[in-house]
Amino acid sequence: MRNRVSRLILSSAVLAFAGLAFAALPPAEVAKLGTELTPLGGIKAANADGSIPAWEGGITQPPAGYVPGKHYVDPYAADKIVVTIDGKNASAHAAKLSEGHKAMLATYPSFKMNIYPTRRSAAVPQRIYDATKAIAGTAQLAPGGNGVTGALAGIPFPIPTEGVQVIWNHLLRYRGDTVLRKVAQAAPTRGGQYTMVQFDEETMLLYHLPGMTEAALRNRVALFKQEVTSPARLAGGILLVHETLNQVTQPRDAWLYNPGQRRVRRAPQVAYDNPGTAADNMRTSDQLDMFNGAPDRYDWRLVGRQEIYVPYNAYKLQDPSVKFKDILTPLHMSPDLLRYELHRVWVVDATLKPNERHVYKRRTFYVDEDSWHILLVDQYDNRDQLWRVSEGHVMNFYNVPAVWTSAESHVDLQAGRYLVMALFSENPPHDFNIKRTEADYTPDALRREGVR
Repeated sequence: MRNRVSRLILSSAVLAFAGLAFAALPPAEVAKLGTELTPLGGIKAANADGSIPAWEGGITQPPAGYVPGKHYVDPYAADKIVVTIDGKNASAHAAKLSEGHKAMLATYPSFKMNIYPTRRSAAVPQRIYDATKAIAGTAQLAPGGNGVTGALAGIPFPIPTEGVQVIWNHLLRYRGDTVLRKVAQAAPTRGGQYTMVQFDEETMLLYHLPGMTEAALRNRVALFKQEVTSPARLAGGILLVHETLNQVTQPRDAWLYNPGQRRVRRAPQVAYDNPGTAADNMRTSDQLDMFNGAPDRYDWRLVGRQEIYVPYNAYKLQDPSVKFKDILTPLHMSPDLLRYELHRVWVVDATLKPNERHVYKRRTFYVDEDSWHILLVDQYDNRDQLWRVSEGHVMNFYNVPAVWTSAESHVDLQAGRYLVMALFSENPPHDFNIKRTEADYTPDALRREGVR
């Protein structure tokens, strides 16, 4: 009898905790959005010493000199370097450095971090702010944290209480509606040699489309198509992905068009730690866009907010006067083209669950409080050694507006190599106004496109 009562008490406690974990945000907390907090949940005020200024709305209009359809004018081109951190003075700045940056500074004498004044440039359209406030009181985690319900268009958890909520905010952040990106990728050897791989990527972000309903989503978040356009030996291959929201109950669908066979086939699992496309085994599938896909293999611990130096306002990397060869120096990207600023970030530590498999045993994520974009990730191997350091060099695509990367890098400290993705200084800027329908992202459409 005593054991039965104990089990009932334990079961009640588990159910109460589960109910608390999945509960939506109370009205008093929702009311903070747009007042003491930014509309997306960041702290609106400056920090104690003013080194992080107050958020005043970000960039909502293009600056003078911007020409639609051309590359972006740097609104902060006149800013001067505040301090340069290198291996010699890194210890003096250790409190504001991620473990990954400490390791890079210690490992590579050629690496340095130029710190610029903090500019809180992040902004999204008003309808995304409105949607965030509207769903803040209804959004809930699905069982196990493997999905989100009661949410559409906005940030589901602007005042997070769990680590996995922060990750869902990144996965569901605003990046436009339907976007075409012509981007380049390279994985330089230790000596600096590389082959440039070019992609045409289209993304229809169903979650954000005006007029979309939760029922019409049918557990889908986005439709993604990626075609390799060069080099010739890889050109013509096309990957199509239907990104699902809860990938535990419904794994993402993926198809590949093989130009040699002129056939469309179901793709093997494009998820977790399977190798990324044409990345020379330098990243996993779930590292695209800093992190994507199902969170079910990790336990997610919310460490809290911290003030650290992160890549931000990376307009130099898309300047058309900057060539890819200028960016792709041995061991890491050219430090003189990188901009770092002090920002508040949410820190989330992910630990691989027992009996789950992944090449990364632990990952630490640093997530921008203003945009919910992951800015840094430290990845550890199965020996608990720091292995790879990822950076999302973000900027405000102010003609939208939306925060996304002008480059994404993954530095392998053990191999002395790195991968850079999403470069476009030598390519046309992203097109956020392409017209597509869901019918353009089907296996039949992929087949027709491939055989043209």
